[in-house]
Amino acid sequence: MYTVEKYSPSQREQAFLDKVVNGKYDRQIITGIAKFAREDVPQEMRGFYSREELDQILDLKGTPRDLEARMPIKITRHYYEQAQYSRPMRTLVKASPRETYDLDGAEDPGKQMTYSPREGLIHKYELGLLYVASTCSAHCRFCYREELIGRKQITREDGTVAPKGLAQLSEVVEYIREHNRLVAANGGRHPTTGRVKLREILMSGGDPMALGNKNIAAWLAALSEAGVEHIRIGTKELAFHPQRFDGTFFAMLDAFHESYPEVSVRMVVHFNHPAEFLRKTPDGRYMDNSDGALEWIPETRSAVKELARRDWITIHNQSPIIRHINDNAEALRIMQRELLRNGIENHYFFCGRDIIGHKAFNVPIERAWQILNESQKGLSGIETHARLSITHYKGKTEVAAVTNEFVPGVPGGEKGVVIFKLLRSAADAPDRCKVTIVGRNPNAIWFSGYDDRVIFDEAGLYSMYGIKPAFLHAAE
Repeated sequence: MYTVEKYSPSQREQAFLDKVVNGKYDRQIITGIAKFAREDVPQEMRGFYSREELDQILDLKGTPRDLEARMPIKITRHYYEQAQYSRPMRTLVKASPRETYDLDGAEDPGKQMTYSPREGLIHKYELGLLYVASTCSAHCRFCYREELIGRKQITREDGTVAPKGLAQLSEVVEYIREHNRLVAANGGRHPTTGRVKLREILMSGGDPMALGNKNIAAWLAALSEAGVEHIRIGTKELAFHPQRFDGTFFAMLDAFHESYPEVSVRMVVHFNHPAEFLRKTPDGRYMDNSDGALEWIPETRSAVKELARRDWITIHNQSPIIRHINDNAEALRIMQRELLRNGIENHYFFCGRDIIGHKAFNVPIERAWQILNESQKGLSGIETHARLSITHYKGKTEVAAVTNEFVPGVPGGEKGVVIFKLLRSAADAPDRCKVTIVGRNPNAIWFSGYDDRVIFDEAGLYSMYGIKPAFLHAAE
């Protein structure tokens, strides 16, 4: 039987951990469609699903199109209270039969198991990603980790089939130390993979903020002891239950900084729509405040202010552009302006991923580019730092440009072109900033929509699958 060696904290770790106190949180979570069907929810929440919607969802139970088999249904009371005034927020958490009309998609998006040297650790780019939690306070219906949240069976590199597991402290620390030892002994590059030092870790899942303070603290301390310089915490808890960011959490962070002042923390938050953090009137209008800006939900604003006043913590937002949720230039414009005004950097917007059922959520790539660029008109240069990214199996790729006119002398560019730029290579960095140019296809929601119109492939996004530029096919 496989067992994981117990992790033993150092004296410095233990001194920090002894100061940590877990908070108590009443998220008032509703889990499962059955509770709504039985009206086993608070009186005011009973109309969240209509009787027709409930019947449609229940009719799919036990079939290949079972919505809860794809992604469990879950919502917090806080999110419900905001969603009752916002159609996009309701769409984000309400299950809909359209999710399983077309179940095309990858069981392991991004081929993460290819880059998983330890259970629950993904070592791609110059970053390590950890699955430290397998759930969140509520569940986004478009979730890119549906295979983890839904405990799906995944085919691994060795051919075995099993659900993805969570990272274990001892295994992760051992891997980081050994990797960095080999890098240092080999002049700054790993002798086998060519990777540089692993100095940044993203705690993800699921949502790390669904864990208790002591669990989070254990990870922060152990990663710091292993030599990690920057620790990211990926979370949507500011939208789902901002009350989680309480005095006990900030006391834990302050004790961590006192013990490990050399390590920075980067909160990577996930606001998908401004209604998740801005107050609204019952008729759906945003509320102005006395500063000429918009009024934030008090609990959310308080949490952001507490994070922002610590100069060793930075806050970044990233979000996919999702159909019927935020595929709206005005909503993204408001979101980018208000986030930066309140100390949150705009990091990435994403095109959809090739997850199971992705066709229900993905906005066409060229349309997403147009929406984002339209949203950034009228914003300052600093407010518009976010780029549009789409994660190819080879690496994180920017949708850098979409032209509207014929490109003279370029076969395949008669209706304009899309330019992809490789931002980060999954295995290493040598192909960074190389480009791929394809002829436009307004209906493409994934790279495969351009398979027959590749013009130039310096980045190798298509050649890795044996796809040649279209004009070469014509020449043959």
